Amino acid sequence: MAKLGDLARLIRSKNAGPFVLTFDIMFDDDGAYRRVIKSQALTKASFAALYHVPQEDVLFIEHDAARAIKISIPRPYVQCDPDDGDAYGGQQHGPLVDLEVPD
Repeated sequence: MAKLGDLARLIRSKNAGPFVLTFDIMFDDDGAYRRVIKSQALTKASFAALYHVPQEDVLFIEHDAARAIKISIPRPYVQCDPDDGDAYGGQQHGPLVDLEVPD
């Protein structure tokens, strides 16, 4: 078993406007990308559970040609709300890095 952070070239999160967070998981090679997709370790449902959001709020796109997965969710707080602890959304990808991906 490997962690997603070991298989992916880049895992990042960022704002997609003041109301949406977006996550990008990109891979160097087709083998690592296909392993993650085939394992079903990262799906719309697993992401919703990991981030405690309703599954219907998760936009989940597998982009085979780019060897990338794109995920977007509503921000828990509007950008720069007094309760917003990450105005740029750049620290939200952390739980994905340690996600276990079966062999």
